[in-house]
Amino acid sequence: MSFGEPIALRGQVELEEVASATPSEVRVAGEAQFVERLRTGEAAAFDRLVQERSGDVYALLYRLTEDAEEARDLTQETFLRAFQNIARFRGDADLKTWLYRIAVNQARNRWRWWRRRRRDKTVSLDLPTGEREEPLSASLYDRERRDPEQETLAHERERALSRALQTLGRPFREAVVLRDVEGLSYEEIAATLEISIGTVKSRLSRGRIELRRKLGSSF
Repeated sequence: MSFGEPIALRGQVELEEVASATPSEVRVAGEAQFVERLRTGEAAAFDRLVQERSGDVYALLYRLTEDAEEARDLTQETFLRAFQNIARFRGDADLKTWLYRIAVNQARNRWRWWRRRRRDKTVSLDLPTGEREEPLSASLYDRERRDPEQETLAHERERALSRALQTLGRPFREAVVLRDVEGLSYEEIAATLEISIGTVKSRLSRGRIELRRKLGSSF
């Protein structure tokens, strides 16, 4: 009967380690387990991934394309690529960042396809120096209660921003959407786009300046 004592002690130590773990450590450990389930090809795990992340991926792609049907198609392609490549996921970024990287690449591929058919639009981004570089107004995405007039104005501003975003060069639009709409950190954007943090900041700055030029002082 003495053999049960060490086992009980080990179990107690494991429980104490779990209890003392920070929420961040628990989240990381849980995601690692979930990734392993995905790597083994578990259908239920992949269904959960789609259920939990498809809304975020679709919203990102809609912001990048401003086309609901295209965003839906690209969302499906994103998860198909994720399913095909999950075994090669190294864990150097979290799952959301990894999915966003795939989504952005799918949007880029579609953009190149349209460009070859001469259906892209380009604008000059030769910008003067000394202009403001603060983030876009967060009030566009403030969903607190507003009266009907405020609600109408907010919708008009958001539509204007959406139109202006589509006139930005693709690299600048990606940076602005990921930072000012999706709320990703510089580090997450760098991992998503596979560029340096310095390049992220440069693209974000130029994209914001160009948007303000197009939208005027109200933004």
